[in-house]
Amino acid sequence: MNASVAREPERLLILGLDSVPADLLFDRYRPQMPHVDRLLSRSTYGNLRSTDPPITVPAWAVMFSGMNPGSLGLYGFRHRRPWSYSEMYTPTSRTLRHPMLWDHLSREGRRVCIMGMPPGYPPPAVNGVYVSDFLTPDSARDFVAPASLRDEIDRVAGGYEFDVEFRVDDREGIAESLYRMTRKHFAVARHLWARERWDLFALHEIAPDRLHHTFWKYIDPSHPKHEDQPRFRSIVEGYYELLDREIGSLLEDVPGDVRVLLLSDHGSQAMRGGFCVNDWLIERGYLTLAGPRPAPGTALEDVKVDWTRTRAWGAGGYYARIFFNVKGREPEGVLDATQIPQFDALLRKDLHGIRAPDGSPLGVEVFSPEERYGKVLGDPPDLMVYFGGLTWRSAGTIGHPSLYLDENDTGPDDAVHSLDGIYSISDPKEGAGQPGPTEQLIDIAPTLLRLSGLPVPSDMQGRAIERFA
Repeated sequence: MNASVAREPERLLILGLDSVPADLLFDRYRPQMPHVDRLLSRSTYGNLRSTDPPITVPAWAVMFSGMNPGSLGLYGFRHRRPWSYSEMYTPTSRTLRHPMLWDHLSREGRRVCIMGMPPGYPPPAVNGVYVSDFLTPDSARDFVAPASLRDEIDRVAGGYEFDVEFRVDDREGIAESLYRMTRKHFAVARHLWARERWDLFALHEIAPDRLHHTFWKYIDPSHPKHEDQPRFRSIVEGYYELLDREIGSLLEDVPGDVRVLLLSDHGSQAMRGGFCVNDWLIERGYLTLAGPRPAPGTALEDVKVDWTRTRAWGAGGYYARIFFNVKGREPEGVLDATQIPQFDALLRKDLHGIRAPDGSPLGVEVFSPEERYGKVLGDPPDLMVYFGGLTWRSAGTIGHPSLYLDENDTGPDDAVHSLDGIYSISDPKEGAGQPGPTEQLIDIAPTLLRLSGLPVPSDMQGRAIERFA
C-alpha cells in the first residue's frame, strides 16, 4: 500500500523547464541567474532521473501521474496505429489512461491552473484553468479551458504562442522566437497567478528544449561539431538570463509559504549523429524493398516494401522502435507466434553487434516494453533500442549512402536527450538550500499529492519521497 495519512495541505507552484540539465542551471549559468540562485538557496535540489524513454510527452505524463510509460501507453511523440505498417499518430490529452496530479486535486475541490503540460491538447477540463501545450495545432482556437478565457489570454500575451519552428537554418530567427514566446508565457502566468489563490499552479516552458537543439554545439566543447561562435554562445547565456528575470518577476507575487518547484523532464547532451536503422535492417535482410533503392532521406511510408519478405521494420526518433511483421497482427505478417522468441533473440544479437564508424562498439541497449514496464498498454513497439547511450539518434528514413549520419535526418539539430533532468523543491520552513541525491521522476506525483494533503492511490507506481512528504 502507498496510502498515507492526510496532512495540512500546501500550495504548490511548479515551473517545468523542458530539457534543462543540472550542469547548466545549477552550475554554469547560476552566477548569472540571481533569482534562481535565491530560490535554490532555500531549496533542496539535484538530478531527476527521467523515464525510459526520456522524451517530453511520456516523461511529463509519467512525472505527474506516477505511472510508467507502459501503463500510460505512451512511448514517444509518435505512435504506430494498430495493424498499420507506417501510419503514425501523435498522442493527445485524450490518450492518457490515468489521472494527472491536477485531476486528483480537482476531484477534491482544489483550484488548479495548468499551462502547457504535455500532452495537453485539447485542454482537459479541470477545477480551474488549463492552457494547452506545444502540440496544439497552429490554427486551433480551443486552446484553453474554460473557453471564455481565450480572448483574455490572447490579449495578455499579444497573441499566445505554443512552440517555435526549429531544426531550420535560421538560428537568429529561432532565438528571437524563443525569447518572444517565453516572455508571452510568463506574462500570461503572472496574469493567471494574480486571478485567485490557486492550490496548484504549473507552467511548462518548451523553449529550453528548442534552445538546446539549436545551439548546443556552440556551448559544448566536447560536441563533435563544436564551433566557437561567441554570438551564438551569448544567445544561450542571454536566454537563461531572460528565464531568470521572468521567474523572478513571477515569484515577486508568490508568498513565502508556497512550495516552489523547478523541474525538468530530462536533460540534454551532444548528438554524435544518426544511425540509419531501416537501412541497417535492409542490409541484414530483415526488411525487403519491392522496388529500387530510393533517394537518400526517403520516408518509409513513401517507399514500396515487400511485406511478404519483411520480418521487421523501424521508426526513427531519439531511439529506435522496431516492429515485427507478425501473422494475424499485421496485414501481410510473415512471422508465426511460435517463431517470435527465436527471431527476437537473433535480432537482439545482431543489434548488439553494431559498431561505430571507427569500428568500436557503438553501445546498443535493447529491451522490450514488457521487460522495462511490466504492464503494457496502447501501441508499443516490439523492441526499443538506444544507440550509444542515446547520443545517436535513430534515423528512420532510408536510401542513405552510409549507415551513419553526422546530422539529424529531419533537419539541423545539435542535441539529443539525456536521462538526468533536474528537481528543486523549496522549503518554506527550514530555508537552507542544499544539494540532494538523485530522485526518480515517477516519484514526483505521489510526493506532491502528500504535500497537498491527499492520500496516494494504492495502485500508483511511484513512491512519495519521504524527506519532502
